[in-house]
Amino acid sequence: MNEKEALRWLANRMPVGDDCYVLEELGTNLLLTTDMLHRKTDFPAEATAYSRGWRSVAVSLSDVAGMGGIPIAVLIAYGAPDFDKAELEEFLSGAEEVCSLSGCKIVGGDLDHHDELTITTSALGKAENPVLRSGANPDDLVAVTGDLGRTGAALKLFANGETDLANKLFQFEPRIEEGKQLGKFSTSMMDISDGLARSLHQISESSNVGFRITEKQLPYASTVDKLANTAEEKRELTLFTGEDFELLATIPPEHEFELAKLGVKTIGKVTARDGVKMAINGEIIKLEDRGYVH
Repeated sequence: MNEKEALRWLANRMPVGDDCYVLEELGTNLLLTTDMLHRKTDFPAEATAYSRGWRSVAVSLSDVAGMGGIPIAVLIAYGAPDFDKAELEEFLSGAEEVCSLSGCKIVGGDLDHHDELTITTSALGKAENPVLRSGANPDDLVAVTGDLGRTGAALKLFANGETDLANKLFQFEPRIEEGKQLGKFSTSMMDISDGLARSLHQISESSNVGFRITEKQLPYASTVDKLANTAEEKRELTLFTGEDFELLATIPPEHEFELAKLGVKTIGKVTARDGVKMAINGEIIKLEDRGYVH
């Protein structure tokens, strides 16, 4: 099975599908999430230990943001062929910095010897009203935070030897505050980990709706404009490469003004269930259901 098939199979055995599991305890909704990253598949050779620490933690904090939550604590399990003190110090510095920016802390974890650097992060958060993927309605607006294609651009920069800028792009800031504010009126939301196209399909499946977005409304990262040689490459970096970790949300039209105040970009509308489509120069195309494969 590929990842999508495995997740569909697992959905019959456990509650998978949203960015976090919602646990009603202690008078609130606790959010639980975990992520696993590997040296070969998730970190280019030129990625610094600081970037690896930052990014490992940030991916789990982004899941909390994707539910409109506030992070509380993080656990890190770190497996490596050996433990180098300087590398561990740099790794933890990156992890602690992104936690500090997000208002939470690292509270423990585990160390183990492993053939390949493997990092598992688990985050605990809370949300008064967690936003699921299943509430989108026809005529809702579709919006995204930040700029798209940052990770795709970073991978090209790593390949070109421009490691300083590539590492900077890898150190994304989880959209905690934006998620908190969007969570007040969004009907569905998630973080864009597998790419915008795949994320639209995921909400489409959960909410039983369709989407119509417009290419010219997509907020491309400035580095994508500089690095993409063709319009097709620009779409690949922005729609399908994934791991941008921005937020994708659907919002009732009466809240359009709040979106503008938050600096969140509207890219289209929710439709009746007629597929995920994109307008390109007046032509409507079906948007493929593909993205980052773990």
